[in-house]
Amino acid sequence: MTRIVKDAWAEVAGERTGMRWCARGAGTVIDLTRVFDVVVIGGGNAALCAAMTARRGGASVLLLEAAPDSMRGGNSRHTRDIRYMHDRPSAFVTGSYGEEEFRDDLERVTGGKTNEELARLTIRESADLGDWMPEHGVRWQRPLKGTLHLGRTNLFFLGGGKAMVNAYYATARTLGVEVLYEAEVARLNVRDGVFQSAIVAQGGASHEVRAKAVVVAAGGFEANIPWLREYWGDAADNFVIRGTPYNRGGLLKDLLGHGARPVGDPREFHAVAVDARAPKFDGGIVTRLDSVPFGVVVNRDACRFYDEGEDFWPKRYAIWGGLIARQPGQIAYSIVDARGAGRFMPSVFPPLEAGSLADLAGALRLDPEALVATVEAFNRAVRPGSFDPSRLDDCRTEGLHPPKSHWALPVDQPPFWAYPLRPGITFTYLGVTVNRHAQVVLQDGRPAPNLFAAGEVMAGNILGRGYLAGFGLTIGTVFGRIAGREAARHASR
Repeated sequence: MTRIVKDAWAEVAGERTGMRWCARGAGTVIDLTRVFDVVVIGGGNAALCAAMTARRGGASVLLLEAAPDSMRGGNSRHTRDIRYMHDRPSAFVTGSYGEEEFRDDLERVTGGKTNEELARLTIRESADLGDWMPEHGVRWQRPLKGTLHLGRTNLFFLGGGKAMVNAYYATARTLGVEVLYEAEVARLNVRDGVFQSAIVAQGGASHEVRAKAVVVAAGGFEANIPWLREYWGDAADNFVIRGTPYNRGGLLKDLLGHGARPVGDPREFHAVAVDARAPKFDGGIVTRLDSVPFGVVVNRDACRFYDEGEDFWPKRYAIWGGLIARQPGQIAYSIVDARGAGRFMPSVFPPLEAGSLADLAGALRLDPEALVATVEAFNRAVRPGSFDPSRLDDCRTEGLHPPKSHWALPVDQPPFWAYPLRPGITFTYLGVTVNRHAQVVLQDGRPAPNLFAAGEVMAGNILGRGYLAGFGLTIGTVFGRIAGREAARHASR
């Protein structure tokens, strides 16, 4: 049965037609009793790349998105750029970015916690993204200048991540991918590593969806606070979840229960410093702060705890969320003076402002004497140099612990600003092991023949820790395409 719904993006609902279960998806009523070639579980970048690629490979494809259509796209909605290998500048990047430099950047942030084969595969397979993504509806914008300094290494989406997601959904629909929203997969039926069906909660009922192959691209478990608490204790209650509230890790836990080999440290995650006033979920990129290098950062005891000028991008970006997660109460305060103000992209929330450090401490409920003493000790330790935020300059402290290695200027010119900071988690690194064909690898080393994974659920193979800006999307796009291609091939046998 196929019936066009008046609203092509109608709210998900289901109906019985004789003995057949049908559900309203993106534009059509979907017969869930049929056997699909490929079922893709997830609704973000990796899932969409898998679905489009499988469909182009001749497979019938059903995409199951747990979120409603108004919140479709997972964490991909909050992205803005993708890192890719290229050998020359273009209208959209300012220079070249070769394989070895890309690999060196990855080494810096992971400390070697990466699968070399899969890392190299990801880097090399990213080379055609500049053409492939526009072929599927994405538009690029001119290189950006600003605190991220990514105009040479990354492509930026015109309209941001939501525009990219919308473009992919439109392309998927044109290709004939069937999409079902508010369709949460409760569990998978897997026998000896072979996928049989998915049990889907949708429309107030439970349904068994069968397919010849499945791609799991349903994200990690960063939105599952009880699961985070297993590794972080009560500290997890203070974490801010930057992305979708739908990444609760049900499918990850299910895959592990079916014998998938785990990969990644469950205590590792990509977390950045975000404004503590951000919403608990779905705050996105606008809540991130990059004021850290332009002043000092103190904890709730008004003590500095790490080198604010340790390194340039990308390392600096990747570490501060984890650092704050390990501080008392998972709270910190970025303090800048009139000299530092205006050197960074501001938060969506206004800073707390005061004419003196003591008054600022009062507004932050910190010990005024302790804060003044911390900042004055820092100021005395500053050694003059040539301040330059575009490089690792020679402005540093001397005889201070922790030091500030670069961009150290006295914090002594009122007014003083403060931003409260919390760890903002983007995604988790515990996942399932995959091979170069995106097949899930079982505990005994066998690849599951028709069970594939892409995106955050397998990113820990490549990102054991740390983060490179735009690299999560690279992994999702590369392995989404691989998973979709291989799933379609399996279905055609």
